Amino acid sequence: MNAPDRALVLGAGGLVGMAWTAGLACGLRRGGVDLGEADLTVGTSAGAIVAAVLAAGQDPGRLATPVRPTDSSSGPPQVDGRRVGEAFAVLGDAASNPAEARRRVGLIALAAETGPEQAHVARMRAMAGAEHWPDRRLLITAMDAETGTPEVFDRTGGASLASAVAASTAFPGIYPPITVNGRRYMDGSLRSATNADLATGARTLVVIDPQAHLFPRELLQQELAAAGAHTAVTIEPDPASVRAFGPDLNDRTAWEPAYQAGLRQAADAAEQLRLAWTPAGAPAGESTAHR
Repeated sequence: MNAPDRALVLGAGGLVGMAWTAGLACGLRRGGVDLGEADLTVGTSAGAIVAAVLAAGQDPGRLATPVRPTDSSSGPPQVDGRRVGEAFAVLGDAASNPAEARRRVGLIALAAETGPEQAHVARMRAMAGAEHWPDRRLLITAMDAETGTPEVFDRTGGASLASAVAASTAFPGIYPPITVNGRRYMDGSLRSATNADLATGARTLVVIDPQAHLFPRELLQQELAAAGAHTAVTIEPDPASVRAFGPDLNDRTAWEPAYQAGLRQAADAAEQLRLAWTPAGAPAGESTAHR
């Protein structure tokens, strides 16, 4: 498969980070930078929702306010607080053996009482707003809950778009692991918050990382090096956006403030991206500056 000219990576960040990413994408589109034109889009966890919206050619403004499924059986998630705490405890001590930590977290996810799988699939179908995989190349990351091994879904992998997004967002104790082809899958951020190394060989790589302010940047820098893009641009929440997020990235009351923060921040981001996002061979040329 040919290397993509323009690749977009959308990282994890809970409902709040998702709303900020959607606001940013909407503001960028208004400013003349349409991230939906990416030749390759990689979505992880909450980023998978916006990735599905953009790759399908939809307006990210549809995520300006909380989206709820029309199916009355799909209510709010049944969070298993004890299991969430166990998962974070394991992840907090994962540096010495990440693979074993992911396997243990998978066991926690499988044991958690978080409601039926189909309720979460319905939630993600409503948020993604698309029934079918788009023609544009879209990769959605997940993790096998039984083995802790990474998985990447695309239109050829046998997962529906809604199931792939649901699997990628299924953080242990918050949402149930999702069954695809007889295996159960959980949140793709358990490997990496961005999985930017999947966007290999792009001329221009744009990484939007809603959680950049929370974690060290070493892993992302390693992934960018592995991706080998000619131009790499990363966008993260500015201080005003971080304040809008609040302390809980799954706080639905922060959804709309986070979206508005992303919309506001897009003005500066558009200036950063406009030249770099120009397609190869277009009159405006290309940027070679790494930020």
